[in-house]
Amino acid sequence: MLTYAQAGVDEEKTAKALRGIISLARETFKFRKGKFGEPAEDLGHYSALLDFGDFYLAMTTDGVGTKVLVAEAVGKFDTIGIDMIAMNVNDLLCVGAEPVALVDYLAVREPDERVFAEIAKGLYEGAKQAGIAIVGGETAVMPDLVNGFDLAGTGIGIVEKDKVITGNTIRPGDVVIGISSSGIHSNGLTLARKLLIPKYGLNYEYEGKKLWEWLLEPTRIYVRPILELINEVEVHGLAHITGGGLLNLKRLTKYGFELEMPPIKGIFKLIHENGVPLEEMFRVFNMGIGFVVIVPKEEKEEALNVLNKYYESFELGKVIKDEKKIIVKNYKVEL
Repeated sequence: MLTYAQAGVDEEKTAKALRGIISLARETFKFRKGKFGEPAEDLGHYSALLDFGDFYLAMTTDGVGTKVLVAEAVGKFDTIGIDMIAMNVNDLLCVGAEPVALVDYLAVREPDERVFAEIAKGLYEGAKQAGIAIVGGETAVMPDLVNGFDLAGTGIGIVEKDKVITGNTIRPGDVVIGISSSGIHSNGLTLARKLLIPKYGLNYEYEGKKLWEWLLEPTRIYVRPILELINEVEVHGLAHITGGGLLNLKRLTKYGFELEMPPIKGIFKLIHENGVPLEEMFRVFNMGIGFVVIVPKEEKEEALNVLNKYYESFELGKVIKDEKKIIVKNYKVEL
């Protein structure tokens, strides 16, 4: 048995360590008090919101994580740019914002023209899928600090003030809809790598694909379906299922969730078969659901019609009164 903490990522320890930084960061809000761009207090969960008069500017930042180690190991760099953009724009969507632009940060041990060109291909493809402009960035060459490379970015989006989606309208009885993921996305790679690669090797064939192909499958970008959805349907909550798995739903509301998740398959089945307990699986991975939408019961059919035009989407369950409880009924897991 291997857990995320045993693989080297202790999320509880990280959260405790971050409290001081977060506390001091919130103290800086006063420096913009009463000015253009004042941070919105107690709004936003996946993205920060800055007040710009009639609208909010949404901001988020994220990277590719240890997925870059798999890219390095197989010498394939043309998809990780998609991952970086996906991690940012999908977070922006969670407050109802339309992603508009991004700046990237590439830290390398040494410059390599071929690698840079491949990374650029992925960035272009990700920007195309998301409908955003890459307006700038920074490349840092740091041989004493970086072994290999790291790729991260900061995205911005816009949302009219009366269209912000915070989760505050979520009520028991609301329907929870899941949009399928393209695989492991860019979270839980440390656990997956340390569990599977030493045992099988990156060229291990599983269900018709090599292990490295499972691990490098680009993160799905949900911009087009979600923007259409919020224009057509009353939406109460949006969640990008990233590190923390289904626990991401607790960011949205004080209420709980009763869900039935799709069958465990693909890379998730392989990980589970190699000893990761079900509860840990649902705490770490997206488990086949990369994005969650919460709508009133009467909007369910229209929401499913919109989303299924893009990616396979499912009714997962409903919101319940039990505070902060997530029950996965078909797997008898409670988070």
